[in-house]
Amino acid sequence: MPVSDLTKHTGYWMRMVSNAVSYDFARKIAAEDVTVAEWVFMRSLYEAEALAPSTLAEKMGMTKGAISKLADRLLAKGLVGRTDNESDKRAHSLFLTEDGRSKVPRLASLADQNDSEYFGVLSADEHASLERILKALIERRGLTDIPVE
Repeated sequence: MPVSDLTKHTGYWMRMVSNAVSYDFARKIAAEDVTVAEWVFMRSLYEAEALAPSTLAEKMGMTKGAISKLADRLLAKGLVGRTDNESDKRAHSLFLTEDGRSKVPRLASLADQNDSEYFGVLSADEHASLERILKALIERRGLTDIPVE
């Protein structure tokens, strides 16, 4: 039985680009002492006053345990705070601290810069086509989880 060449797979080419984009972005934000997963967590909190961990888990497509670990790391860094729920002492919400809130625009700028470095080499039509095709794949495959790693 013949074995197909790696380069015959569209996934190979997507992974090559995805790995490069992700690696360079992770390197850029590491200078801000934040991981990609922490950035996504912080960005998910940015428009909210505070969110319950279960809401964040659903929004990010992660388990509550994974959210708890991310929250603990960001709490230790002083970028996220925790507030108790007065009506349910077992429940709490997470929010961005002042330091966390001020860091999000810098991280977003690094994300924009990284995107521009990789996709700015495409014409406007090529970029629009790529985005349209990727969104079609996402919709048709029912993909909903936010990529964090």
